[in-house]
Amino acid sequence: MGIPARTVRRLNRRGDASKRAAFLFREGADLPASNDDILIEQLPDSGELVLSGPSVKLDPLHRPVRGDLAHVALAGKVFVPHYAVPMPHKLLGATELRKTGSETGEVIVTLAAGETFNVLDMAGGWAWGQQGDDGFVGYVPLGAVQAL
Repeated sequence: MGIPARTVRRLNRRGDASKRAAFLFREGADLPASNDDILIEQLPDSGELVLSGPSVKLDPLHRPVRGDLAHVALAGKVFVPHYAVPMPHKLLGATELRKTGSETGEVIVTLAAGETFNVLDMAGGWAWGQQGDDGFVGYVPLGAVQAL
């Protein structure tokens, strides 16, 4: 039995806080099944990388991955256009971590002043990243963080 292929549909016309588009992946025709743990492999005698199976779905509240960007530690496990090395920042005060880069975005948790927030992207007045090394993932206002 194969693994369902996916088709892509754009979810938003304006993008998120960083003005990037969000996409929805829907099930479609079957692809050959794969039990490989590694999604991206390098071809022998070539610098080319190839996909070896479907991307793994991870919990976006606990794993730093979104449609356009993921933590570099997830390279080879999820397929996204870009991977980033986290930039450690300190929270300047108690700060609400939100699901989206917007004042109206759902609050996930309130982070404590002085806590480390590992920033993976900064755009539109918001920083997207992870609480510490393995905490919640979301957005905080750029003015709430300072580089370490």
